[in-house]
Amino acid sequence: VQLQASGGGLVQAGGSLRLSCAASGRTFSGHVMSWFRQAPGKQRELVAGITSGGSAQYADSVEGRFTISRHNAKNTVDLQSNSLKPEDTAVYYCAASRSTRVLRNPALYEYWGQGTLVTVSS
Repeated sequence: VQLQASGGGLVQAGGSLRLSCAASGRTFSGHVMSWFRQAPGKQRELVAGITSGGSAQYADSVEGRFTISRHNAKNTVDLQSNSLKPEDTAVYYCAASRSTRVLRNPALYEYWGQGTLVTVSS
């Protein structure tokens, strides 16, 4: 079972990036899929999550700028991030949970991708 995150990179403030997470080894259509991020010296935090039914939840800091979407047939989940700010700089991780609702506690997620670095320059 593997989650593979991609799409990170260096972007100027105000720019956009689209992160993708591809799952293999099993289907995650019944799982909550989420994106977390961790900046240097900070705790890992929930950025956005989406239930199997498509209900999305966002951190206040990204509400209105980021959009999470999932494609169960492809076993993928994407994070479209717009109007990026320097404070969005972090390693972004995708994760999956058997929960039926989006959970903010990263310890409750069973599967994790390897992370992709997003750097936003001012």
